[in-house]
Amino acid sequence: MKLSVVIVNYNVKYFLEQCLHAALKAAEMVDSEIIVVDNDSVDGSCQMVEEKFPEVKLISNRENLGFSKANNQAIRISKGEYILLLNPDTVVEEDSFLKIVGFMDRTPDAGGLGVKMIDGKGRFLPESKRGLPTPEVAFWKMFGFSKLFPHSRYFGRYHLGYLSNDEIHEVEVLAGAFMLLRTKVLNKIGLLDEDYFMYGEDIDLSYRIMLGGYKNYYFPETTIIHYKGESTKKGSINYVKVFYNAMIIFAGKHFSKGNARRYAILINLAIYFRAFLTLAGSFFKALFLPVIDALMIYLGFALLLPNWEAYKFERGYYPPEYLHMAVPIYILIWIASIWLSGGYRKNIRFSRIFKGLLWGTISILVFYSLVNESLRYSRALLLLGSAWAFVVLPAYRYFLSRFRVMGLELELGKQKRVAVVAAESESKRIAELIVSSGLKIDTVGYVSPDDSVHHQFYLGNIHQLPEIIRINKIDELIFSSEDIPSQEIIRIMLDLNDLNIDYKIAPPESLSIIGSNSISTSGDLYVVNINSIAKDNNRQNKRAFDLVFSLILLLISPVLMWFIPEKTGLLRNIFAVFSGRKSWVGYCSGNQSHLPHIKQGILSPASLFSEAIHDKKRDELNILYAKNYRFVNDLEIVLKALKNIGKS
Repeated sequence: MKLSVVIVNYNVKYFLEQCLHAALKAAEMVDSEIIVVDNDSVDGSCQMVEEKFPEVKLISNRENLGFSKANNQAIRISKGEYILLLNPDTVVEEDSFLKIVGFMDRTPDAGGLGVKMIDGKGRFLPESKRGLPTPEVAFWKMFGFSKLFPHSRYFGRYHLGYLSNDEIHEVEVLAGAFMLLRTKVLNKIGLLDEDYFMYGEDIDLSYRIMLGGYKNYYFPETTIIHYKGESTKKGSINYVKVFYNAMIIFAGKHFSKGNARRYAILINLAIYFRAFLTLAGSFFKALFLPVIDALMIYLGFALLLPNWEAYKFERGYYPPEYLHMAVPIYILIWIASIWLSGGYRKNIRFSRIFKGLLWGTISILVFYSLVNESLRYSRALLLLGSAWAFVVLPAYRYFLSRFRVMGLELELGKQKRVAVVAAESESKRIAELIVSSGLKIDTVGYVSPDDSVHHQFYLGNIHQLPEIIRINKIDELIFSSEDIPSQEIIRIMLDLNDLNIDYKIAPPESLSIIGSNSISTSGDLYVVNINSIAKDNNRQNKRAFDLVFSLILLLISPVLMWFIPEKTGLLRNIFAVFSGRKSWVGYCSGNQSHLPHIKQGILSPASLFSEAIHDKKRDELNILYAKNYRFVNDLEIVLKALKNIGKS
């Protein structure tokens, strides 16, 4: 066998599904096998692989063994002359496997190979080619010099920014997202080092390939999509700590003791430095809008006061305490009200600001009516200051959002304008997925995946995309991977890179449409029918219901004991729900692989029925429960099946 493809998965079912669709097409051109190692996912990944991809070998672990151990599990049972370590959040071209195997066959000194990677918006990912993180290179990277001078041969060695992205190069480090390895080289240098749980193992293996007398190559003659950032927030302190600690392990293994010690000191300094910058940045971002609000409102009162005095009374009519004490108190009340109304979230919504200002004004007027008369300076000035705030606060936010200051975005309720690139049957299926997702999306029209345009169904064909996007003001393209080869999708993304639009891919016969807009954000995901229970607020409501109901049951348990058959089971279940191991209501037994994961339930929607129900009915109940979740649904189920809450 020529090629063994190894994919390690952890709770990214929909990305894995899309990855496997593309990988199986690429595998048709090469004698190959695909092995998926699942690290104890709880999102139904294993069930999905078994049901949709029976030809794929699946290793299902009962715990998260980490990236290195999981890859080694598959490598030990693989049969290929070459091993490809592939991330589940990738999409390969149809001829990717054929091209990389051909290059390795022609290049006997090649021990490993990486390819050109782009993100979900078609932008080149610099980690496609990397240099060895020696202490000097790591210093320039960790303290930002490599970002300031990316094309410098001196400062830019971490991502080798001085090398062309479109030419084959010998490099030092390959990316673990797509890492082709010669099996006989692995037999010589050893498998992935299992001291690395996550991150660093690709650097270690790349270095050992060079120590073994072989070379690593960057091969841009095939391109893959890598939805970078799905598993970990790249800007988080936790990521920085895990990644840099992996670098310390690497230094301890491959640098001299003195260099390793200095490297460890450098990295720990970098961790604290990045932590300080992150905390300072978070603190600054949290205070930025409230401080500007306070200054703007105070400026308004400072301008209004002398003009109101001149118009109504005389200069100096109000004492200095008005501006120095009363106005700051008003401002604090307004800011607190805006915060409680959600007016300081990243996405600006004017309704939240108006709501906060309104409740703040009402609170101030109530407070004003209760204080001593000597402290009631001017109701008219208060109302004028309030009117100023209603105008100025939204106005300056609008300008900040226009210039993307602090990453602020304005929510005007505008629907995202989407065009679907697919054959007619898939276009209709994808349109139904979009409608079922419940999101504000305007499907403007459909684009033929080939040169043909059938009657009035299509806006045009795939070769007219730039014009279609411009005329119809398209924000996002959704491609059908059933009708359009991955190679063509990637080519289009690269060609349209300057248009700054979003892209998603709809795998065939899937409930998902997948994409990723940013290197630092989780991939965008449209999921049909099951959007409701997956929402954070619904998960929080469900947990709150579990806790409150458990507390009520505990308080009335002395009385309940007279009516509940399984008395010990009642107390056991109360504490299981309290601890978070179970929920009062979960899914019925049956097929749950396509549903969001929730905790095992004491009861289920099937508890509403006295008679036994068949499998199809249970599956329908599960879908309805996930789709239309409300905490009152849980309340109805537990009240109607109260006598069964002690059952195991």
